[in-house]
Amino acid sequence: MAKSAKELVAEATRDIRSLSGADAVELMGDPNVVFVDVREGEELQKTGKLRGAVHVPRGFLEFYADPTSPTHKRELGAGKKLVLYCGSGSRSALGAKALLEMGVTDVAHVAGGFPALQQAGGPREEADR
Repeated sequence: MAKSAKELVAEATRDIRSLSGADAVELMGDPNVVFVDVREGEELQKTGKLRGAVHVPRGFLEFYADPTSPTHKRELGAGKKLVLYCGSGSRSALGAKALLEMGVTDVAHVAGGFPALQQAGGPREEADR
């Protein structure tokens, strides 16, 4: 039976670690934590991003995280805790679930996405042009 996007997100959320915006902001500055913004570039241009976050559009996440891929981003390398966020928490939940399935064990997502980080006082910076 086919599943809706809502069902896929609910399933992913059951299987992954979710952080509140406040819990995620407390991790900022930890050299072993990488914040990953999985929103589209247009979204970042409108709102900025969390200071220091790596931008990886959701559609490229698996490729950038895979160390055997020619497009691998070393910032997503082993030994780092990856904290994903998006605009609401849905894409980041799906992304975290995909990374778990790829063997990335230290991954979480921010429930409520970028707005939750902002509400918790997460510092914002302009997106790279």
